Amino acid sequence: MTWLLFVLGAILSWGMYGVALHTGQVQLGNPLRALLCVGIAYFLIGVLVPVFALSSQSGLSGFSTAGTAWATGAGVLGAIGAVCIIWAFRTGGTPLYVMPLVFGGAPLVNVIASMTLHPPKISPHPLVYVGFVLASVGAGMVLYFRPQA
Repeated sequence: MTWLLFVLGAILSWGMYGVALHTGQVQLGNPLRALLCVGIAYFLIGVLVPVFALSSQSGLSGFSTAGTAWATGAGVLGAIGAVCIIWAFRTGGTPLYVMPLVFGGAPLVNVIASMTLHPPKISPHPLVYVGFVLASVGAGMVLYFRPQA
């Protein structure tokens, strides 16, 4: 059950991501400055931490080509997502609109991609499709009943 603590960490981190990014972007006056700061943070946490940890475990060798390609592709997708969020803010979106759409839509894409790349052993329960509708309706309700700015 320790993994749930990490899930909570991701929820809290990503839940604050859009608000923090938008605030930084506004205060920096240029979305590309905010993207640069995000890149520096990714480098510090995403590169230096594993390099130190892996080197202490003698784990800096033995990377497979397929694993490296998939993991690097995942990093590219994460970076593209950050760029898309920054451009959504730059073109008039606010965290109150952008983030519920992102976090409402991303789980749907995740389930579809997961079932495509890792087909379930048995057919998904039909209520999974009801869940798709409810997630979409939920994101819509969050947007419709959002607090007024």
